[in-house]
Amino acid sequence: MNIIEARDLVKRYGRTNAVDHLSMRVAQGDIYGFVGKNGAGKSTTMKMVAGLVTPTAGELALFSGGPYHRAQRDASASAAARRAGSFSGAPSRIGALIEEPGVMPNFSATENLMMKALAMGVVRPREQVQGLLALVGLEDAGSRKVKKFSMGMKQRLGLASALVGSPDLLLLDEPFNGMDPETTRDLRRALVRLNQERGVTIVISSHVLDQLMRVCTRFGVIAAGRMVREFTDEELHEACGSSVRVKTTDPARSLAILEERLPGMTFRAEPDQAIVVSGGARHAAATFGGAASDPAASGAPTVEKISRILHDADQVVLELTPLERDIEDYFVELMDADGHSGAGER
Repeated sequence: MNIIEARDLVKRYGRTNAVDHLSMRVAQGDIYGFVGKNGAGKSTTMKMVAGLVTPTAGELALFSGGPYHRAQRDASASAAARRAGSFSGAPSRIGALIEEPGVMPNFSATENLMMKALAMGVVRPREQVQGLLALVGLEDAGSRKVKKFSMGMKQRLGLASALVGSPDLLLLDEPFNGMDPETTRDLRRALVRLNQERGVTIVISSHVLDQLMRVCTRFGVIAAGRMVREFTDEELHEACGSSVRVKTTDPARSLAILEERLPGMTFRAEPDQAIVVSGGARHAAATFGGAASDPAASGAPTVEKISRILHDADQVVLELTPLERDIEDYFVELMDADGHSGAGER
């Protein structure tokens, strides 16, 4: 089922569309990487999902088609109807860390979390608070006032606050800001545990693509307030992994030979009758900075191996070209798809 389903979602500020007819789907169990430039509309979209901002137009459904209440907000609905509960408690199932962590600096980390837990009616609040502090690596700083925290510590406390009440959906806007590499690694692991062990669906917006690549199962790329493309982790690696393009005088026969001699490989026929041979569903060679120096080690085919197979089968080769694509370049191309950076993000 889809935890988030947006259809033609619009948020307008004056004459500017911060979000412009955006459609988006996040399935239950996803760790969804929300990627876009500054000002693309990521934060505005997440605020609408969290119920912090009212859409100008379009439709937003939460937890649809499953055991949770279907929550729908439409621009044609009156403000009174929205106040009457068009979300019907759905935001209580959402934890959010959007832009700055919402914490009170003159209180301790424990006090901040306890106040939220008590306000939400959490059963055994102190037990949950201590567990969350341990989860984000602040168990030894619970008694310290937040105003003495570093930026990274505040980010971690913000994450803990978003997890109070055990939400089913977690929205994280640039959660790795201000964190050192060790803390970032620990946070990634914590998010994966939440997803795999507790079934929490997570949406993460970040500019740190290599961090997203380590945890996300699906991606959405937004530009100028519009969704450019959504794809799975597997589809990303299929698009960017090492492959070989081959063209012969007898493409049907060559394809049959390659399929027989290269079990486990992926084959795609091009309109000009060329054949593109790729590794398995996930190419280890698809990475930042280009393909791996040894494609064979990743399971991807090599030009030499394909040439030898076709030569031994008496196939006349017209073209044999290695193809490589850098993941970061791929994302940048998508973010530049409309040719401009988009409306100002709010």
